[in-house]
Amino acid sequence: MTERIILDCDPGHDDALAMILAAGNPGIELVAVTTCAGNQTLEKVTRNALSVCAIAGIDVPVAAGCRGPLVRPQMVAPDIHGESGLDGPVLPAPVRELDPRHAVDLIIDEVMAAEPGTLTLVPTGPLTNIALAMSKEPRIVERVKQVVLMGGGYTRGNRTPAAEFNIIADPEAAQAVFAGAWKVVMVGLDLTHQATADADVVARIAAIDSPLSEFVVEILKFFGKTYREHQGFDAPPVHDLCCVAWLVDPDVFTTRSAFVAVELTGTWTTGMTVTDFEDLLGQPHNTDVAVRLDKPLLWDMTVEAIAALSARKAG
Repeated sequence: MTERIILDCDPGHDDALAMILAAGNPGIELVAVTTCAGNQTLEKVTRNALSVCAIAGIDVPVAAGCRGPLVRPQMVAPDIHGESGLDGPVLPAPVRELDPRHAVDLIIDEVMAAEPGTLTLVPTGPLTNIALAMSKEPRIVERVKQVVLMGGGYTRGNRTPAAEFNIIADPEAAQAVFAGAWKVVMVGLDLTHQATADADVVARIAAIDSPLSEFVVEILKFFGKTYREHQGFDAPPVHDLCCVAWLVDPDVFTTRSAFVAVELTGTWTTGMTVTDFEDLLGQPHNTDVAVRLDKPLLWDMTVEAIAALSARKAG
């Protein structure tokens, strides 16, 4: 069965790979791409999304969303993603215009127009757009099939010792999403740090020998360099890709049920995704938490998607 998704993102090297897998796998119908400030400013990440659409031949509505978090100062990640938010490859000029709607309105429009339970939201950046859509039109919560988000972690952070970037960038929005009465799947650092783009993966992508594969190789080279310099990784973990991969094939990772809440007031732990697998807090479980990755399956489907989009562009 085809999974219909809206990809809400902040491209971002790993967001770009998520877009490519969503567009290149026949099991996914990419309904729209929406952007929010995160890895870089809204203007930069939106331009990046349009550039990825151009190089990959993605023809879906793209709408820009929130310029910053609900209540806190804006946070960006030039140390990992560069000044453009997608440093490394040459970014092609956009070939499509932005959708005139705000991303929040596009999300609401698409969810309300779809049959209930048929549209999945896949946020791979801060959760500001999703939280505002919930607030503006609460009926979307009962109509969305599920929210598969990249963010958090149950043993670690990456922006602080306790907090992952997407969550601490707008913790109030994140708490609203986790507390919503819908299915949430948390694809956090404990899972995505297993999703490294090792040298053999880069070689497989390079062997496709197309403009798109060259673009992806340059993405992974830059991403790998910043991860080595700033976080000590031998190869970069391609976080956001994992969310789309699970919708292609749920065997790509296993999950455990837990209660998850976002810490909003901790002196040192703001943005932490407090994850209770063992019912220590006595709260009902609200999240399926990704725990174990089938890495070969992840990269097989990704290489196939890059090859498929490359062939489509060449034809």
